[in-house]
Amino acid sequence: MSTDPRPRGFTRAELESFRDAEVPDLLPTVGQHLRLLFVGINPGLWTAATQTHFAHPGNRFYPALLQAGIVQRRIDPSGGMTDEDRDHLRDRGIGITNLVRRATARADELTAAELREGGERLRATVSATRPEVVAVAGITAYRSAFGVRGASVGEQPGPFEGARLWVVPNPSGLNAHETIASLAVAYAEPARVAGVID
Repeated sequence: MSTDPRPRGFTRAELESFRDAEVPDLLPTVGQHLRLLFVGINPGLWTAATQTHFAHPGNRFYPALLQAGIVQRRIDPSGGMTDEDRDHLRDRGIGITNLVRRATARADELTAAELREGGERLRATVSATRPEVVAVAGITAYRSAFGVRGASVGEQPGPFEGARLWVVPNPSGLNAHETIASLAVAYAEPARVAGVID
């Protein structure tokens, strides 16, 4: 019998009760250097329920980080991330935030205005935390947030509040043409530049 108190699943009604909830950023503590800041679009309902970024069981974010060598231990956030998992990410110089704070069932429920406001909030976060590299997970959201219609996946031109800026593929299971392997390759590039991996 498991003694792990973390929940393993939610009913649809339970998940819906987390609509519009917020999830705090995962950022280094005082004295820790932020090398790589990953930016999601907004929390999904499962993420809001567990207060853990990219927590949905179908999300490939953490498996891709592991395959890329960005993290060195398996992280299963679906029932809520442990303090040890959070410490591991921080110790590796990794932070996580979102463009938009409020949770929705799908990212396409967000308005263009919310994404633009989220872009401005991200600028302030980057200015305050000073990461080496910022990696926004989702090209469509990036284009909307920053008004760059022709942007493509990869490094973006010019500095972003002093950081280098990448757009990487969204790890959601809804992004069906990406695999854990292809995500790992995409995430390794900014991680290498940030000094998280060699």
